[in-house]
Amino acid sequence: MPYDPPMISRAIPVLATLLLAANIASAAPAKMPAKAPAAEPPVTVESLLSQAQAATSRGDIELALRMAQSAIVADPARPGSYVALGNIYAQAGQADYARNFYDAALGIDPAEPGALKALSVLDHARASSSVNAAR
Repeated sequence: MPYDPPMISRAIPVLATLLLAANIASAAPAKMPAKAPAAEPPVTVESLLSQAQAATSRGDIELALRMAQSAIVADPARPGSYVALGNIYAQAGQADYARNFYDAALGIDPAEPGALKALSVLDHARASSSVNAAR
Protein backbone atom coordinates (compact mmCIF):
# COMPACT_ATOMS: atom_id res chain seq x y z
CA MET A 1 0.00 0.00 0.00
CA PRO A 2 1.33 3.32 -0.89
CA TYR A 3 1.70 6.02 1.74
CA ASP A 4 -0.88 8.78 1.33
CA PRO A 5 0.29 11.85 3.32
CA PRO A 6 -2.52 14.16 2.13
CA MET A 7 -5.14 11.95 3.86
CA ILE A 8 -3.36 12.14 7.21
CA SER A 9 -2.76 15.84 6.84
CA ARG A 10 -6.49 16.39 6.38
CA ALA A 11 -7.43 14.15 9.35
CA ILE A 12 -5.16 15.94 11.82
CA PRO A 13 -6.94 19.31 11.60
CA VAL A 14 -10.31 17.62 12.01
CA LEU A 15 -9.11 15.71 15.09
CA ALA A 16 -7.48 18.83 16.47
CA THR A 17 -10.70 20.78 16.01
CA LEU A 18 -12.69 18.08 17.83
CA LEU A 19 -10.20 17.96 20.70
CA LEU A 20 -10.18 21.74 21.02
CA ALA A 21 -13.97 21.83 21.02
CA ALA A 22 -14.05 19.18 23.73
CA ASN A 23 -11.51 21.10 25.84
CA ILE A 24 -13.39 24.37 25.42
CA ALA A 25 -16.68 22.71 26.35
CA SER A 26 -15.19 21.16 29.48
CA ALA A 27 -13.49 24.42 30.45
CA ALA A 28 -16.66 26.47 30.01
CA PRO A 29 -18.25 27.51 33.28
CA ALA A 30 -21.07 25.27 34.37
CA LYS A 31 -24.53 26.59 33.76
CA MET A 32 -26.05 28.24 36.74
CA PRO A 33 -28.68 26.04 38.29
CA ALA A 34 -32.23 27.17 37.73
CA LYS A 35 -33.56 29.35 40.50
CA ALA A 36 -35.08 27.25 43.20
CA PRO A 37 -38.72 28.03 43.79
CA ALA A 38 -39.29 30.40 46.65
CA ALA A 39 -39.64 28.54 49.90
CA GLU A 40 -43.13 28.61 51.29
CA PRO A 41 -43.45 30.21 54.68
CA PRO A 42 -43.69 27.69 57.49
CA VAL A 43 -47.12 26.70 58.68
CA THR A 44 -47.67 28.11 62.14
CA VAL A 45 -50.62 28.26 64.48
CA GLU A 46 -50.85 31.97 63.74
CA SER A 47 -50.95 31.40 59.97
CA LEU A 48 -53.60 28.71 60.37
CA LEU A 49 -55.74 31.00 62.51
CA SER A 50 -55.27 33.86 60.03
CA GLN A 51 -56.41 31.58 57.23
CA ALA A 52 -59.39 30.52 59.34
CA GLN A 53 -60.34 34.14 59.94
CA ALA A 54 -59.97 34.98 56.24
CA ALA A 55 -62.11 31.99 55.27
CA THR A 56 -64.76 33.05 57.78
CA SER A 57 -64.77 36.55 56.29
CA ARG A 58 -65.34 35.05 52.84
CA GLY A 59 -68.14 32.88 54.20
CA ASP A 60 -66.21 29.63 53.69
CA ILE A 61 -67.13 28.09 57.03
CA GLU A 62 -65.94 24.58 56.13
CA LEU A 63 -62.44 25.82 55.33
CA ALA A 64 -62.43 28.04 58.42
CA LEU A 65 -63.31 25.05 60.60
CA ARG A 66 -60.54 22.93 59.05
CA MET A 67 -57.95 25.68 59.55
CA ALA A 68 -58.93 26.26 63.18
CA GLN A 69 -58.96 22.51 63.84
CA SER A 70 -55.51 22.28 62.28
CA ALA A 71 -54.32 25.02 64.63
CA ILE A 72 -55.52 22.94 67.58
CA VAL A 73 -53.72 19.87 66.26
CA ALA A 74 -50.55 21.93 65.73
CA ASP A 75 -50.55 23.18 69.33
CA PRO A 76 -53.24 21.62 71.53
CA ALA A 77 -52.06 23.59 74.59
CA ARG A 78 -52.97 26.97 73.07
CA PRO A 79 -56.39 28.11 74.32
CA GLY A 80 -56.74 30.80 71.65
CA SER A 81 -57.15 28.14 68.96
CA TYR A 82 -60.11 26.65 70.82
CA VAL A 83 -61.63 30.11 71.18
CA ALA A 84 -61.20 30.71 67.44
CA LEU A 85 -62.90 27.42 66.61
CA GLY A 86 -65.67 28.22 69.08
CA ASN A 87 -66.15 31.61 67.43
CA ILE A 88 -66.55 30.00 64.02
CA TYR A 89 -69.16 27.60 65.38
CA ALA A 90 -70.95 30.48 67.14
CA GLN A 91 -71.06 32.48 63.89
CA ALA A 92 -72.43 29.40 62.14
CA GLY A 93 -75.27 29.26 64.69
CA GLN A 94 -73.98 26.13 66.44
CA ALA A 95 -73.86 27.42 70.01
CA ASP A 96 -73.48 23.98 71.63
CA TYR A 97 -70.33 23.23 69.64
CA ALA A 98 -69.04 26.72 70.35
CA ARG A 99 -69.64 26.29 74.07
CA ASN A 100 -67.69 23.00 74.06
CA PHE A 101 -64.64 24.69 72.56
CA TYR A 102 -64.86 27.68 74.88
CA ASP A 103 -65.00 25.24 77.80
CA ALA A 104 -61.95 23.42 76.40
CA ALA A 105 -60.08 26.74 76.27
CA LEU A 106 -61.01 27.41 79.89
CA GLY A 107 -59.79 23.92 80.79
CA ILE A 108 -56.35 25.01 79.58
CA ASP A 109 -56.49 28.55 80.98
CA PRO A 110 -59.38 29.27 83.38
CA ALA A 111 -58.84 33.01 82.89
CA GLU A 112 -58.84 32.95 79.04
CA PRO A 113 -60.55 36.29 78.29
CA GLY A 114 -61.80 35.34 74.82
CA ALA A 115 -63.53 32.23 76.11
CA LEU A 116 -65.01 34.01 79.13
CA LYS A 117 -66.42 36.80 76.97
CA ALA A 118 -67.77 34.40 74.35
CA LEU A 119 -69.48 32.24 76.98
CA SER A 120 -71.02 35.37 78.49
CA VAL A 121 -72.41 36.31 75.07
CA LEU A 122 -73.77 32.78 74.55
CA ASP A 123 -75.34 32.77 78.04
CA HIS A 124 -76.93 36.16 77.41
CA ALA A 125 -78.31 34.96 74.07
CA ARG A 126 -79.67 31.80 75.70
CA ALA A 127 -81.32 33.80 78.49
CA SER A 128 -82.86 36.19 75.96
CA SER A 129 -84.32 33.37 73.92
CA SER A 130 -85.67 31.68 77.04
CA VAL A 131 -87.44 34.88 78.08
CA ASN A 132 -88.86 35.35 74.57
CA ALA A 133 -90.01 31.73 74.44
CA ALA A 134 -91.81 32.10 77.79
CA ARG A 135 -93.88 35.04 76.54
